[in-house]
Amino acid sequence: MTWRATVLTLFPEMFPGPLDVSLIGKAREKNLWSLEVRDIRQHGLGRHRTVDDTPAGGGPGMVMRADVACAAIDAARAANPNVPAIYLSPRGLPLTQARVRGLVEEKGVILLCGRFEGLDQRAIEARNLQEISIGDFVLAGGEIAAMALIEACVRLIPGALGDAASPADESFSEGLLEYPQYTRPQNFEGRDIPAPLLSGNHAEIARWRRAQALALTRARRPDLAALLDKKKP
Repeated sequence: MTWRATVLTLFPEMFPGPLDVSLIGKAREKNLWSLEVRDIRQHGLGRHRTVDDTPAGGGPGMVMRADVACAAIDAARAANPNVPAIYLSPRGLPLTQARVRGLVEEKGVILLCGRFEGLDQRAIEARNLQEISIGDFVLAGGEIAAMALIEACVRLIPGALGDAASPADESFSEGLLEYPQYTRPQNFEGRDIPAPLLSGNHAEIARWRRAQALALTRARRPDLAALLDKKKP
């Protein structure tokens, strides 16, 4: 079964963009996943295909209308039913590797890319949209966030990566940041590859990598380290 990503956007020309190159693009060529991009403005109102209006209660900017957004979502769901519908929003729940794994287990996703000052709350509630954020920062729109989510998911589809073991060793796969990586030359500007990696002892290499991953996680992501500590018996 092909995993299907449906993107609702005001700027369909932004896609596929980086999703069409390297291993992600090759995976689409092999029909491991598919991409459908829908222009929200097709559901806009009037001669000018209006999709937004001024905020209720006043304030700067514009807000995407609920009726327009829901029409776009309904059309996408008719073509791709029974999949999660997600609104990319800085106020959403964080996109974690665990959440990515859950989305890959679905038949696909519908991704609504916001613009302006946001989306009318009634659309979020009426269509039971999940709100997901890719970080504590604000973008001009949800398109880059949608691309990030899609790429994170596609990488976990069996056959999408050249080495099936790759995802298991990466950052966040076990709640840890990834250990440092090295390759030839053995010495670069006075810096050697750590001796354990040259030992040929797989158990020693595994211990070194685990210790490095733990140290990096404690130094850079104490929030993740705290979660690991809670799991200890």
